[in-house]
Amino acid sequence: FFPLGSVEEPYAMSKGSELEGFCIDLLSAVSKKLDFKYDIKLVKDGRYGTTDDSGNWNGMIGEVVRGEADIAVAPLTLTAKRETAVDMTKPFMQTGLSFILRKDLASDDSQFLSLLNLFSTEMWMGVLVAYLLTSICIFLVSRISPCEWEQPEKENNFFTLSHSFWYTVGAMTLQGAGPHPKALSGRVITSIWWLFSLVLLACYFANLSLWLHSDNQQQSIKSFEDLANQNLIEYGTIKDSSSFNFFKNSNNPTYHRIYEHIKKAQSYSLNAEEGFRKAQKGNYAFIGESVSLDLAVARYCNLTRAPEIIGMRGYSIAAPLGSTLVKNLSVAILGLSESGELDYFRSKWWASSCVAKNGKSAPLKPTSLNGIFLLLALGLGLGVFLALMELAAKSRKIANTQQKSCCSVMSAELSQRFRGGEAMTPESSEKSKA
Repeated sequence: FFPLGSVEEPYAMSKGSELEGFCIDLLSAVSKKLDFKYDIKLVKDGRYGTTDDSGNWNGMIGEVVRGEADIAVAPLTLTAKRETAVDMTKPFMQTGLSFILRKDLASDDSQFLSLLNLFSTEMWMGVLVAYLLTSICIFLVSRISPCEWEQPEKENNFFTLSHSFWYTVGAMTLQGAGPHPKALSGRVITSIWWLFSLVLLACYFANLSLWLHSDNQQQSIKSFEDLANQNLIEYGTIKDSSSFNFFKNSNNPTYHRIYEHIKKAQSYSLNAEEGFRKAQKGNYAFIGESVSLDLAVARYCNLTRAPEIIGMRGYSIAAPLGSTLVKNLSVAILGLSESGELDYFRSKWWASSCVAKNGKSAPLKPTSLNGIFLLLALGLGLGVFLALMELAAKSRKIANTQQKSCCSVMSAELSQRFRGGEAMTPESSEKSKA
């Protein structure tokens, strides 16, 4: 057997004196199933196969028709016209028509909840936890510190739990919500929270500004209808290719408009590589078969493929009309598909070398603001510690006056401030002696 092929990434590529690629792996796997040996030769003119003005086939199809090769193994699109000249197997790969363009020309963000996407989910959870902890710490400090609440039995504490939550929200929105803490411990916590809020808001508005700037420059082009309805981005495909003929022969008004525009603007590409280069330069969408476009996206990280795929078709192996090979080759291809080997070949040769990037701002994550979260935690801890020290100083003073242990006095103070218990006073001390 003399299978025919052409050098095209990733189907067949030169590696020293040998070839490697998807089609090479496919041919090797099929030969093992059918137990035959083969030699590979490359097509002379480098084409897949079309008819000239006299109706003669060129490329791979032409060499198979003329008996110069037993089979043609390549990304040959299964078409009705080719089936009249050669026999073709069951498809070994499904494809369709789509288009690629530069990432900064395609918007894929949902317009709903876009403002929430400026922060990652982890970041929003971190902010919520920080808000709750800060509010609770302000409430605790206002209860514990005698500088904030000097006489619990006579005075009302303004910093209730609900007011603490409201005060923290007011500080975050830069509006304020008095009264403000009087004790050093409370002022430490509120100062740290103000700093945390300023940094957080600065990061949010910086991301918002970048998002609005990029969003104004982007268009939402996700389908062929979107492509046909705009006139800012040029688009085209390879002249006289199966992709071009699809639009030329289509009865769909949108697809025919695309054909008319390409023909009028002469926005053709000589080959796929030229189309990829034009797309990378910007303001050009290259239309082609989705598997080839997926490879381009995996290689060129600034390109993206539209989600819509139309005109589904398959890649098949071609053999001469009436060849007994076709049935056996089709069975072998189906076996490789069912065993998952075709999927393995696809993932092997279409592996992406790109690190995830985006022309727009990425959602901010907590790791980006580790320092400010740590500073807030230290501030909350310091504030609670200072409040306890303030209460301890008052308790020591009362204990010296009443000749009681500092711990018992401090315990009574905490009971008075949190559970409404009686604090140690001279009168209660005299009653206990009686």
